[in-house]
Amino acid sequence: MVRGSELAELAALLADSTRAEICLALLDGRAWTARELAGHTGMAPSTTTEHLNRLVAGGLLVERRQGRHRYVQLAGPATAQLLEHLSSFTTPAKPTTLRAVTASAALARGRTCYDHFAGRLGVAITDAMTAQGLLDAGNDLSLTRAGRAWLTGDLGIAETDLRTAERPLTRTCLDWTERRSHLAGTAGAQICRRFQENSWTRKVGSSRAVRLTPAGEQALRDLLGIDAAAVVG
Repeated sequence: MVRGSELAELAALLADSTRAEICLALLDGRAWTARELAGHTGMAPSTTTEHLNRLVAGGLLVERRQGRHRYVQLAGPATAQLLEHLSSFTTPAKPTTLRAVTASAALARGRTCYDHFAGRLGVAITDAMTAQGLLDAGNDLSLTRAGRAWLTGDLGIAETDLRTAERPLTRTCLDWTERRSHLAGTAGAQICRRFQENSWTRKVGSSRAVRLTPAGEQALRDLLGIDAAAVVG
């Protein structure tokens, strides 16, 4: 049984705004260096390293060494789910500069949540899959037989890529901008990967925001009957 002190220790890791900002940046699914994160947060590299050490020790991040370089990333999908879920309880301040407004709009339109789509893009895909009987909304977005056939047939995802003991095939993830659920889990990750491999989405700057390419807009219409204007508008 989890003790109150243990839960408090976890909460304390995210109670610092710099550590919280680091975790939110890592929601893009990439591994970052301490120097990159220092530049992102505006903190000194030594201070950033101290924060990273605490996050790694607390289990929210993991580190990877490559030669002389140290990289950190979120510990896994469960950590990303925790961060996205906690974000849904916040009331983000309204952006006050043109740059901030543009960045906020891009994230709301479409973004990656660790390794799956979120924002209007993620919710639109989830809604369309549910409407077409590919997902069972009454059973926590479980994949139907038609849905599995769609993934392995229309999207060309290998059956073996859908089998993993490390995470569920499908899972709901509460979207903090749309305040509705989008598809996560192995299926959500594989859909995101397929879109990226086919260049149906591209990153917006250095953020985790993504934008549909013209080929991606056509793919949404062909695969799911989604009017891309409802997503990119």
